[in-house]
Amino acid sequence: MNNVSSTHSKSRDALEKVLKITGELNKLNDIDTILDKILEEARKLARAEAGSIFLVEKNKLKFRYVQNELLYQKDSNNKDIYSDLTIPINTDSIVGYSAKTGKTLIIDDAYNLDDSHPFTFNSSFDKKSGFRTCSIMTVPLKTHQNRIVGVMQIINSKNPDGIIMPFNQEIQNYISFFASHASLAIERGIMTREIILRMMKMAELRDPNETGTHVQRVGAYTAEIYHRWALNKGKKIEEIKKRKDIIRLSAMLHDVGKVGIADAILKKPGRLNEQEYNIMKQHTIFGWQLFENATSELDMLSRDIALLHHEKWNGKGYPGSFHKENGLFHCMEKGKLGEEIPIEARICALADVFDALGSKRVYKEKWPDSKILKIIKEERGNHFDPDVVDAFFQILDVIKAIRKRYN
Repeated sequence: MNNVSSTHSKSRDALEKVLKITGELNKLNDIDTILDKILEEARKLARAEAGSIFLVEKNKLKFRYVQNELLYQKDSNNKDIYSDLTIPINTDSIVGYSAKTGKTLIIDDAYNLDDSHPFTFNSSFDKKSGFRTCSIMTVPLKTHQNRIVGVMQIINSKNPDGIIMPFNQEIQNYISFFASHASLAIERGIMTREIILRMMKMAELRDPNETGTHVQRVGAYTAEIYHRWALNKGKKIEEIKKRKDIIRLSAMLHDVGKVGIADAILKKPGRLNEQEYNIMKQHTIFGWQLFENATSELDMLSRDIALLHHEKWNGKGYPGSFHKENGLFHCMEKGKLGEEIPIEARICALADVFDALGSKRVYKEKWPDSKILKIIKEERGNHFDPDVVDAFFQILDVIKAIRKRYN
């Protein structure tokens, strides 16, 4: 009876832990932060070395997140989460089979699959990285309406002594229970991202330069630079992830105020004159107005970034302080200086410039990386916060992976 009571107590504790994690997931906004949390907690439940998540996009599985405690430095930026990999939803692959059939797959040894299976194990990642995949649990992520939004795969479960073993029945039960709750958080995160992109679609309809891929790149650049900057400042990873959750979404909205600028200026096929440029500057204030009555932390950060992402470290940016006269906003000569500008806006300033210089416009060609990076180095301490520039160059491989992902 004692053993039975102990087992029941252990199961109850595990289920309570899953429900607690679910509550924490419901506090997150951005899909990437949600996926990171889901994978981290699933691996903890199974004591697994690695894992990945694929999401269903356009009737295919799109690689979206990966963790591997042997290959990636703990808590650091990881360029591989921006890998642009898609897999057909069919029975040829393990994750494809799980998505196609809606079944959970338990594999004890990836290199010794039963010949009766229609799928095969792709060992190319192992060969490339030196990692050794042994046990695999692949779980379809289903909503309550039984719609599959993705597939989670966790790899190499360990016993308390750290020895790799098959996924036992107890772990399978916990992970399956967790996956059903995680699917709802994923669906909500996808919806939030889509709402942001639809807001930016309004700006894109007005400004042909303001594309969905541009805002996704700027959002990801800003989030990842912040991650590195915060690590450099000694901030705790829990604090970093919590802030990073809203930074990406807020940075995606940096130019939403352009919806208030006239078409004659937004769509002018050439450079703006001084008068037109002064009107264009008002997009920062229009963006601020959209979030003037902020009701959440996300609203407040979106307001700050929209207003201040054109400020410069040396105080020569805009809009600085401003006032309204005859229905128009007028900016003062002097912009905000140094740390008067919130760190998220200082980072978004660099991310936006990097992406703009690397993109073709009606008045200019795309600049080569060598020229862009030279400008950023030269503007360290002028346009850009020196610490932000340093963080940017520390994760240049991640920046390039983001650009390739959202090309």
